[in-house]
Amino acid sequence: MWAHNAMLQPIIRHQQSRGMATLKAISIRLKSVKNIQKITQSMKMVSAAKYARAERELRQAKPYGEGSTVFYEKIKPEEKQESTPSGQKLLVAVTSDRGLCGAVHTTVARQIRNELNEAGDNVKVICIGDKSRAILQRLYGKNIVLVCNEVGRKPPTFLDAARIAEQISQYEFSSGKIVYNRFKSVVSYVTSELPLYHKDTVSTSPNITAYDSLDDSVVQSYLEFSLASMLFYTLKEGACSEQSSRMTAMDNASKNAGEMIDKLTLTFNRTRQAVITRELIEIISGASAL
Repeated sequence: MWAHNAMLQPIIRHQQSRGMATLKAISIRLKSVKNIQKITQSMKMVSAAKYARAERELRQAKPYGEGSTVFYEKIKPEEKQESTPSGQKLLVAVTSDRGLCGAVHTTVARQIRNELNEAGDNVKVICIGDKSRAILQRLYGKNIVLVCNEVGRKPPTFLDAARIAEQISQYEFSSGKIVYNRFKSVVSYVTSELPLYHKDTVSTSPNITAYDSLDDSVVQSYLEFSLASMLFYTLKEGACSEQSSRMTAMDNASKNAGEMIDKLTLTFNRTRQAVITRELIEIISGASAL
């Protein structure tokens, strides 16, 4: 009998240690998920505050983009691939450097990727924000001619847009477009485009005669200002869409973490009860064997 109890003790200790190891692992996992939930809830609150500011600033920036858009709609310039010697198309992706905001950056990169699949090497890409560069770099790195970093950490300003416009103006292109996310509501946005035209395309438009005293210098100055205005507007639209999407994403992440906490708590309690029950059975079995 003594030998039987001596053989039983290592088995009991192994089962106990195995049960305690499981409880410890569940406890560590539960603690980490609770910490993640705290982080996501904090990020949601921060994004909510930034979203309120971004929406307020977007209302002030809309006249910049709408004014330039109305001008191009009035003159209705016709795109001509031979307007420049290179005849290249320019695509500007408006994203940011920051993630954890759903598919905001992916939708912009996907639309540009579709354009690149159709046009090929005749398209040059300018990435505003590192997220679009990271998505397009692997397959279309040769098409990327300029990357603007440090976007999204602070609210965009017109000075930032003017500096980007100055860099874009150094590239020759026959036509182009700005691809960005247009804010619709807190839970939705739509990927949109704004056209870019070469100076010769605008100057030779049949409806440009509706405006008086327009020479080449005036047209060039306005194109530079309209490019900065549209970039400023699209950056504001993208920032507002990003903050609203991040707020929604962090809210969903907090809810998912809450569901995981409930499941882990239930598993922890069941495992603990199983360990206690098994220990009681082993004690009773050992006592009855004496």
